[in-house]
Amino acid sequence: MRKLTQWLIAASFPALLLANNSMAAEKGSALKNDSIRFEPYADAKVTGSLSRGDSLEIISKKGAWLQVKSKKSAGWVRLLSVKRGSSSSSSQVGGVLAAASGRAGTGQVVSTTGIRGLSAEELKAAKFNEVEVKTLESYTQSAEQGRQFAKSGKLKTVSFPNLKAVPNQTAVNGGSK
Repeated sequence: MRKLTQWLIAASFPALLLANNSMAAEKGSALKNDSIRFEPYADAKVTGSLSRGDSLEIISKKGAWLQVKSKKSAGWVRLLSVKRGSSSSSSQVGGVLAAASGRAGTGQVVSTTGIRGLSAEELKAAKFNEVEVKTLESYTQSAEQGRQFAKSGKLKTVSFPNLKAVPNQTAVNGGSK
């Protein structure tokens, strides 16, 4: 069944590329050598490769993967292997420094790896969601609950003599224990 699905996707892939070409695709370039895959999964079949500096057309994004088209091939590549935006700079060092600093996106927005790939518009449009914050806070456990969990898993305490204890725990976690 998987072979049939792959064959159907492969057969419709050129039509999908042509359909997506009618939309304004984003330009990009390869930050490093990497494999282009048939599907957005690390264990998917390799259909091509990228060399650092290759020009790309970014067709779509799915999770931590970008669907790209290069002069040599098309498929899916890891998001962190691609610098979004045109590569007008003559220096490859600038792109590497931008990637290392977290400023490789088109909006020059500094981000962590966990949110890399969000556009500047998505970050600017983000809104505080009190319900979600309360949901996250509901997962908080007390120190005693932590000790009980460790005890049930037969975990042992490990001391780190070079780390100092926090004298006032309530000051650290905002007043709640």
